[in-house]
Amino acid sequence: MTSTKMTIHVQGMGGLLQEQSLVIGERAVRLHKIPTGSAVTLQFGAARHQVKVVSASHLDGIRIGEPLADKLGLHHGSVVGIRYKASSKTLSIGPLIGVMMSRVYSGSHDRPFGNNTTFCKELTDTCRTFGAFVYFFTASDVGSGHSTVKGWAWSGRSWYKADFPVPDVVYNRLTTRKLENDPGVQQFMREVRSRHGAAVFNEKYLDKTDVFEALKKDASLLKYLPESHMFKNFQMLKSMSSRHQVVFLKPITGSLGKGIIRIARLSSQSYSCQTTSLNGTVRQTFPSLEAAFGSLSGKLKQRRYQIQQGLHLIETGGRPIDFRALVQRGSGGAWGVTSIVARIAGSNHFVSNLARGGSLSRVKEALAKTGLTALQQRNASVGLRKAALDIAGGIEKQVAGHFGELGVDLAVDMNGKVWLLEVNSKPSKNDGTPLAEGAIRPSVKQTVLYARYLAGF
Repeated sequence: MTSTKMTIHVQGMGGLLQEQSLVIGERAVRLHKIPTGSAVTLQFGAARHQVKVVSASHLDGIRIGEPLADKLGLHHGSVVGIRYKASSKTLSIGPLIGVMMSRVYSGSHDRPFGNNTTFCKELTDTCRTFGAFVYFFTASDVGSGHSTVKGWAWSGRSWYKADFPVPDVVYNRLTTRKLENDPGVQQFMREVRSRHGAAVFNEKYLDKTDVFEALKKDASLLKYLPESHMFKNFQMLKSMSSRHQVVFLKPITGSLGKGIIRIARLSSQSYSCQTTSLNGTVRQTFPSLEAAFGSLSGKLKQRRYQIQQGLHLIETGGRPIDFRALVQRGSGGAWGVTSIVARIAGSNHFVSNLARGGSLSRVKEALAKTGLTALQQRNASVGLRKAALDIAGGIEKQVAGHFGELGVDLAVDMNGKVWLLEVNSKPSKNDGTPLAEGAIRPSVKQTVLYARYLAGF
């Protein structure tokens, strides 16, 4: 079943246009074999309305009356795809995509989503290019038992708020676990799936230990996995430190490099302990592992940690390098690598996050600055892409949930071997590359194409 991109023309009533009628260009009517003069069901997200289609020879789009447009939340100039299913006499327009955001700054008409407003406009522009309609809403905008959602959309000139139908596809961009675990949000996601048949992707955060435990079940992925466990007690730290010169303690639900602890064995009687801070790295030396653990015991009781084998990563100028691969599903639903960038740790930091002073580089340029041979560099470059796809496939098979994109953090050791560091189900879309005026960022394009695929457009 094919779809055609069409522009919505909202008009006042009169002439050929009655409240429950649509005027559609003759070419699209013929192409999709849409019957005229008899009732069909107009579907937009969860909304259903009985309408009568009128064909117009010189119209390149869909003419819709203001009352019906208002019910659907459509504005003049909206761009949608259309398709017709003869067996059910259903004319579908869309897809309708709803993006769940963390918050709206209602007092800021130009930037209702704060720093995320630019992304929201970019997503809107990309939807127009490919024929889709997107609106944005927050956890407080969802209710129970309703078929509409209060949300925000960009008209091309300004943001407006309206009641929209429950979407065909929900894209979860909530940025905190607290919001995501809100009972109202969880009920909404269950209800739109069960009652309205909507697809929900990136539906939950991933915990570090859960990911590693799940991926261990796939023998083909073991080569990427450093030894990792849920941290329990001193005996586990002692056992790991006896096998590995360096171990890391990472908060299970941490992000941006916050709270990571690095413990290194300097000699049989000496250990160093490094912790992250906004100003750099705090380093202490202890005469024994027991002393190091004692200094950390208060912090370790406050949250859950993953303990992980430390790796001897490639470096440039003494600064460790790791890699972020953005892996996304696209128009056919299959995983593909959208981008891979190298992340170089800032001075006085042992993590590469940009929030900790890290910087971005192209993969080839970063590898060239290391001690790897030319052959190792080529193999590592290929290996990073393969690992990212293998791990995304492993997440799909072994972890419950629907994910449309993953940020896969990878490392390369001094022998050129590729390792997995962690997987993020809410990756940033900024890959550090400049965007020309009017260009479409590949990551945003893939999001829209996948949403169209999920909705059957």
